Amino acid sequence: MGASREWSVDIFIDEHEEDRVTRAEARLHKDSESELVGQGTAHRHPDDVEVAEIGDELAVARALANLSHELIHAAATDIEQITKRRVHLRS
Repeated sequence: MGASREWSVDIFIDEHEEDRVTRAEARLHKDSESELVGQGTAHRHPDDVEVAEIGDELAVARALANLSHELIHAAATDIEQITKRRVHLRS
């Protein structure tokens, strides 16, 4: 059996009613020293019904998508440092 690792993601959501904006931040904790952060926002149109959960869902989804891109970028950077060659990883 191979080595086992545990990573965790903390998600923080901030709602700004006056601006009709919900912001989310997803923090990936890979080990004791490294952390990656993804951010996302959701904007509510003035004519839309106020349903906080929808803004939360959109902002968190966007934060996780951004975090995914950050993680791929980190992997590409690590590969480039090892191989001394430019790489292009697909999402």
